[in-house]
Amino acid sequence: MKYGIVLFPSKKLQDIANSYRKRYDPNYALIPPHLTLRTSFEASNEKIAKVVTQLKEISKQLRPISIKITKFSSFAPVNNVIYMKVEPTAELTELHEKMYSGILEDQPEYAFVPHFTIAQNLSYDEHSDVLGSLKMRDASHEEMIDRFHLLYQLDNGSWTVYETFILGV
Repeated sequence: MKYGIVLFPSKKLQDIANSYRKRYDPNYALIPPHLTLRTSFEASNEKIAKVVTQLKEISKQLRPISIKITKFSSFAPVNNVIYMKVEPTAELTELHEKMYSGILEDQPEYAFVPHFTIAQNLSYDEHSDVLGSLKMRDASHEEMIDRFHLLYQLDNGSWTVYETFILGV
């Protein structure tokens, strides 16, 4: 089965992100707005039990994380993804790094750029238009996130929560 590990923002931030995602993100119906801590990985039932044990330990070691969104940005020209940029912090980076340690030991496919995707799979022209429009808007937002989630993928491609881990507990 395929699993992933994410942070979900507050309902307020999800509503802001979804106001764009409805129109510009084909994965809108498959997963709520999220910040990916660990990209998808395959695991057996036996391995996922060990993963859950490790994630419980990680959640006890770390405290809630403050996230600060500063602007809209893009991964272009590598790909036409537009996102809300989250300023990297030592706490967020540490949490991300722990998701690639122990039983989850692996190398991330990409450098960690914390963000909430709001648009993807756009044509070059549409990407340019949407990003140009968004860059004129204020994206400032700050909040505390006190939990992360282990998700699994259903047969229809959507993602659902397998288990939630509260930071500092």
